[in-house]
Amino acid sequence: MRPGRYLPLVAVALLLGAAAVPAHAATIQITIDNLVFAPVEVSAKVGDTIEWINKDVFAHTATARNGDFDVATPPNKTVTSVLTKAGSVEYYCRYHPNMKAVLTIAP
Repeated sequence: MRPGRYLPLVAVALLLGAAAVPAHAATIQITIDNLVFAPVEVSAKVGDTIEWINKDVFAHTATARNGDFDVATPPNKTVTSVLTKAGSVEYYCRYHPNMKAVLTIAP
């Protein structure tokens, strides 16, 4: 057997293995405080996790106008959701419709 004969096969296997490893998703925090979503505009990617941090003493929702999500956040609690669809999504609080923000989700 010649030395290095299987080296190209090993290199291909390593490259394919590296390509199969998924990228790490990000965790993005959106705070709800004093009847405001902050930040008001957020960019994310499909697969990222949103941490909805409610610092108010009453419940809120993060409700997408297009129906993509509706997350209820109890008072002084944190709720998470994973983004599954790309697009620009305007959302608001069903209990306090003046609370508005935009989430831009890349594929």
